[in-house]
Amino acid sequence: MYSHGSESLIKQAREIQESELQKFYSRLVKLLQIKELGHETLDSLQKLHLILSTNKYARTLPPDLQKRLLLLLSSPSEQLQVLSYAVLRETLPSSGEELNTIQENVSQLNTHAAALLISQAGSRADLSDLCAQLIRGLEVRPSEGPSRSLMFTLPVLRSVLSLSPDCLTEEHVTAVSKKLVDWLRYASIVQGGGASSGGFFTGPRSRQPLPTAELDGSVSGDFFTVLCMGQGFTEDQWMNVYSFSMLRHWLLSCHSVSSGNCTMDADDRSEVDGSVVSMVSATSSSSRLLPPKERLREKAFQYSQRLIEQCDRKAQKKADTELQKACMVEAVCILDCVCTEDPSMVFRAFPSVKALFGRLSSDLSFARVLLPIAQFYLHHGEMAAVDCESVWKLVFGRFPAELFNDPFLAHELLRFLRQELDSLKLRAPEFIRFLPNLLKFLAWDSAAVVDDFVDLLPSLVTEGTAVEMLHTLLDLPCLSATLVLQLRSMSSPISEPSSRGLLSLDAFRNPSFRGLFLFLLRVETGSGHTIDRLSTLHDLLAEAADWPRVVRCAQTVPVLLHIYFNTVVTVADEKLLAHLVLVMLERSSLLLAIPKYSAEIHRVFSCHLLRLCKLRPSLVVDQSHELLEFAGTTANVYSRKEVYTHVVWVLGEYLSVSSDSRCSVTLITSCFETLEAVLFEITSSAPPPDTVCPAPKVITTLMSALAKLASRSHDLIPRVSLFFSKLRTAARSGPVAWCSDEDDLVAIVTRGEELWSLLKLPGVAQSVLTPPPHVITPRWHRDTNLAVPLQLRLLTRLTQPK
Repeated sequence: MYSHGSESLIKQAREIQESELQKFYSRLVKLLQIKELGHETLDSLQKLHLILSTNKYARTLPPDLQKRLLLLLSSPSEQLQVLSYAVLRETLPSSGEELNTIQENVSQLNTHAAALLISQAGSRADLSDLCAQLIRGLEVRPSEGPSRSLMFTLPVLRSVLSLSPDCLTEEHVTAVSKKLVDWLRYASIVQGGGASSGGFFTGPRSRQPLPTAELDGSVSGDFFTVLCMGQGFTEDQWMNVYSFSMLRHWLLSCHSVSSGNCTMDADDRSEVDGSVVSMVSATSSSSRLLPPKERLREKAFQYSQRLIEQCDRKAQKKADTELQKACMVEAVCILDCVCTEDPSMVFRAFPSVKALFGRLSSDLSFARVLLPIAQFYLHHGEMAAVDCESVWKLVFGRFPAELFNDPFLAHELLRFLRQELDSLKLRAPEFIRFLPNLLKFLAWDSAAVVDDFVDLLPSLVTEGTAVEMLHTLLDLPCLSATLVLQLRSMSSPISEPSSRGLLSLDAFRNPSFRGLFLFLLRVETGSGHTIDRLSTLHDLLAEAADWPRVVRCAQTVPVLLHIYFNTVVTVADEKLLAHLVLVMLERSSLLLAIPKYSAEIHRVFSCHLLRLCKLRPSLVVDQSHELLEFAGTTANVYSRKEVYTHVVWVLGEYLSVSSDSRCSVTLITSCFETLEAVLFEITSSAPPPDTVCPAPKVITTLMSALAKLASRSHDLIPRVSLFFSKLRTAARSGPVAWCSDEDDLVAIVTRGEELWSLLKLPGVAQSVLTPPPHVITPRWHRDTNLAVPLQLRLLTRLTQPK
C-alpha cells in the first residue's frame, strides 16, 4: 500500500484539470529551452511522468514538447534520458511515427532511445525497417560520422533479433558477418587512451603505444580478445568486446536464415584502419576465401580457442578469475554452436574441450563451466567416439551431491536437463538412475525449482523407477531435513555439542543410524530399502517437522504426486499398478509428522486409488487380500479416514462379476463379513481415547458397500437389513456415543433406511446399486436409431443465432 503522502500526490495527479495541464506543458517547454537544465527541469519531468502514468487514458503531448523530449533522449545526462524515455513511453502512439528522426539518425542511438524504438514497433515490418537501419549504421566508416553509437547498435540489434529473428535477410547476414569478423579478429593489439611506459624523459613526441597484456601480466602474443588488459582501449577493441557478447546469439540467428546463393567478392577485405593480422594463425589468409558466414564461423572458432588458451593463465586478480570462468562458458558454447552448424569442426574443437574438462573436472568451483562442456559432449561426443561416462558421473553425480545448496548451479543444471531432455534420453539414458541425487535440489530449495521438476518428472517416470520414485517423493521432507543436518554436521566439529541441542544431529552422527541417512543421501537408484525402519527415521527427524525448509518441501510433494500418478498410468502394466496400490496402503501410515502433510498425501492417494481401480477394475480382485486387511483394521477408520473411505468404496463398487469374472460368492461374502465387523464395532462403542468420532462419510460408505455386496449375493440381504433395523432403533432411543452431531446421525439413519428400502426388492437393488455398463456410460446422443439426436439437432438450430 502507498503511504498517505504518496496517495495524496497520486490523487492530485489524477484530478488535474486540462487548463492547468496546458499551463504546465508551456512552462516545461520554456524550461527545456534553457541551455543548462537544472533541478527544476528534473522535478517538472518527474511530475509530468506521474501525471501521465496515473491517468487511465493515454494523453498526446503538444508537438513542441514532444520534440524537446525526443531531443533529450540523446542528452549526455543519463537521468534526463531515463525521464524523457519514461514520459514518451506513456504518450507516444503505437505507430511510433514521431520517432522517425531518431531511427534515421543512428548517431543519436542509445539504450533508452533504442528501447523506445523497439517498444513502439507496431508490426514485424517496423522491426525489419529498424533492423535494416541499424545494419546500415554499422557500415558507416569512422571518418563519416560519430562512431559512439556503434557501441549501442549491437545490443539493440540483438534485442530486435530476439523479438523477430525472421526479419533478417541474407544481405543483412552478410553485412553483419563481415563487420563481426573485422572486430573479432582484426582489432588493434595496442592500448588506447595514450598509454605510455612512463619515465623522466617521456614527452608527447616520445610517447609510444604499449601492447595489450594478458591477465597474468605478460605481453599479448596473439590477436586481441575480451581477456586482454590495458590502461585504455581503442574503439575497435570495444567493438571486439561487444561483438563477442552477441556472437553466439548471432550465429544461432543467422543459422536459421536460408543460405541461398551467396556470392563472394574476390576483393573482399576487412576495412578496419590500423588492423593487425595475427602472426600465429596459419589459416588467416585461407579463411579470406570463404563466404562471409563461413568466415565468421572460422573466426569464432579461432576466437574461442584463443580464449580457452588465455584461461589457462593464472590471473593476478580474483575478479579476473571470475571473468575467465565466464569467458570459458561462452567460448565452449560458441564452439558447440559452430560444431553444430559445421560438424567437420568437431575433430578440431574436441581436443581443446577434452583437455579443458580434464583440467577442471577435479575442481568443483568450476562447476558452472563444466556444464557447457557436458553439453558439448552430449551433442558431439558420439561423433567423436568419446566415452562420456565420466562426464555424466560428474554432472549428475557429484554436482547435486556436493553442490545442492548452490542456487545458480541448480538453476543451470535443471535448465540443461529441460533443454536437452530428448538428447539425454537418446544418448545418455543412464542419467535417470541419478534421480535420487537430482531430487536434492528440490529438497533443498523446493520453491525455486519446483517448476523445473513439474516439467521434468513425466520424463523420469519409467517402469524401472516408478516404485522407488514414489517412495522418494514421499520421503522428500526427510531428505530436506537430512541435507540440513549434513551441512550443520560439517560446519560444527563432532567434539562440540549439537547446536541448539538438536537430537537429530546427534542421530545423524550416530553410526547406528548412519545407514538410514546414507540411504536418503544415495546418489543412484536401487541402492537399498528402508521401508522396515521408516518409523525409526521419522522418530529421529520429529523435531524437523516445523523447520521452514522442510515445511516448504512438504508443500510441493502433493503437486508432484499428482504429476507422478498421471504419468505412471501411461507407462505401467497391471503388475506394476498392483504394486503401487500396495505401496499407497503401506505408506499412508509411514509419513513424517508434518502438520497437514499426511492429510494432503491421503487426499492424493484416495484420488488416484479410485482412478487406478476404474482404469483396471481387476486390481480389486488381484489385491483383495491386502485391501480387505486394510479395510478390516478398525484403527484405520480414525487415523486414515480419507484413504479408508475410498478403499471401502472401491471394494463395494468393483468386487463384482461384471467388473471381473474371477469374483466369486466366497470373496464377496468374505468382504461383506470384514466390513460388517468394522461397521458393527464403530457403531456399538465409543471411539478410542484421544480420537474423535468416526466421520459420517466413513459410516455411510461402509453401509453402501454392504448394501452393494448384499445385492450381488442375496443370502446376505437379511444380515444387512437386520443391521439397518438395529441402527434405526438405536438412533431413536437417544444420543449415541459414536456420533456427536445430531444432524449427522439423522443423515446416517436416513441413508440406512434408503438402502433398506432398496434391498426389499433385490432385483431393483442390484440394478440401482450395480448398474450395467450401458447405463453408466450412455450413448444416446450418438445412437442414430433413437429420437434424441434428432431432437438435439433441432434444439441446436433453434438456439443458434441466424
